Amino acid sequence: MKKIISLLLTGVLVTASITGCGSSNAGSGSSGAASPCLSDGVLTVGTNAEFPPFEYVGDNGQPDGFDIGLIKAVGEELGVEIVVENMEFDSLVSSIGSKTDAAIAGMTVTEERQQSVDFSVPYYSAIQHVLVAKDSNIATYDDLVGKTIGCQLGTTGDFIIEEIEGATDQQYNKAVDAVNDLVNGRLDAVIVDSNPAAVFAANYPDKIKDLNGEDFGFEIEEYAIALPKGDAALKEAIDVAITKIKENGTFDKLVDEYM
Repeated sequence: MKKIISLLLTGVLVTASITGCGSSNAGSGSSGAASPCLSDGVLTVGTNAEFPPFEYVGDNGQPDGFDIGLIKAVGEELGVEIVVENMEFDSLVSSIGSKTDAAIAGMTVTEERQQSVDFSVPYYSAIQHVLVAKDSNIATYDDLVGKTIGCQLGTTGDFIIEEIEGATDQQYNKAVDAVNDLVNGRLDAVIVDSNPAAVFAANYPDKIKDLNGEDFGFEIEEYAIALPKGDAALKEAIDVAITKIKENGTFDKLVDEYM
């Protein structure tokens, strides 16, 4: 696991001057045809480097994390250069087709997102967890009623909090900022995916505890790469690449390195 202190670093991961393949290309891909997103040999991918261990800014100021390793491996399989752009999580979907060609950021496949983008085959399964103070009595879903709960804007946790009766949804651009407010007593809980939850809890072992989302009735989610709507050729190429990466051992190596 990389040093998580790197989460405090800010700024752009890799500044790219090129833009996405554009919405006008959507639908132009088909099986056996090349995607316009790959025609120039570069795939620009959006991420949000505030979600360890999937993505964060490394000690050298460059993008790092499981998702970054995965998308670079996909680029090697496709024979294209991967350029990563760091942006707010809530902007990732809307940027596809204009600023970027795709997005990878521990993004859950949802019906709402599928209205705007297509998704690759899922590459990881996860579940939401609940972070609370060490002395908190919160243990079940009903205990969250009426509480002030933090989350990263636009994430599954954000959607969950909206459905909790009487809960105040405190949104943050960075999950780490929500965790800091929890540590400082300004929140009752934080809802975040299981792997980042484990990282944050390990950073504050005397301050917070990590509660399994299964005890709260949360469902398993699937992470996938978000792609331009209708670009079947790009989806097929990336799906094949992910399958190969899982078969040739690269995926397992990434899990060992980052998880």
